[in-house]
Amino acid sequence: MNASWFLSLADARQRLDAWRREYNEERPHGSLLNLTPRAFAEQAQQAREVA
Repeated sequence: MNASWFLSLADARQRLDAWRREYNEERPHGSLLNLTPRAFAEQAQQAREVA
């Protein structure tokens, strides 16, 4: 992000929101067994339902 140029405050908000979504929902994390946070949460929910 620090290498990006923003056209306006609205543009910055849109780009930052897209980055945050990608980082928190779509990008695999090593600490989550290389699953995306969404996939990890779904797996945890399924485990809770079975238990």
